[in-house]
Amino acid sequence: MEHLEHSQEFVRVTVHGVLADPNTETQIVILRDEKNAEVLPIWVGTAEGNAIRLAMEGIMTPRPMTHDLIRSVAEHLNIKVSRVVVSEVRSNTYYASIHLVSRESERIVDSRPSDAIALALRTNAPIYVSSDVLKQRSGGKLDAWLEKLDLKQFGKHEV
Repeated sequence: MEHLEHSQEFVRVTVHGVLADPNTETQIVILRDEKNAEVLPIWVGTAEGNAIRLAMEGIMTPRPMTHDLIRSVAEHLNIKVSRVVVSEVRSNTYYASIHLVSRESERIVDSRPSDAIALALRTNAPIYVSSDVLKQRSGGKLDAWLEKLDLKQFGKHEV
């Protein structure tokens, strides 16, 4: 994965919103680029969608959730989440990585996109998507589906 990332171009995105998929018991995280030209929906589980939504809304739970724990451990060990990257898609499954910096050394950790996004929101780390993922996302059915979504409803949650 590390080698792949060095040979690709990346687009910075923000989490525009999280919505429930009316056809399944999943949730959809909507990522948008800074120019609002690209939209990438990623289907995630209910728990993962809720973790992202809580971070977007700045809600602290009474006890730390997993992503809060990871953030806290990283802070105590003086490790910074420098960025997260949605780097590829294979068989309709997205792959991501978390870039960690400690003592001027960078490590890249494999992650599900939902976990990477939830951690990025909690650590104010930027989120990137490879241009290859955005190209693969393009397709008639998905574009038609995206047009039906009222993405304006997520404006208040933009991060």
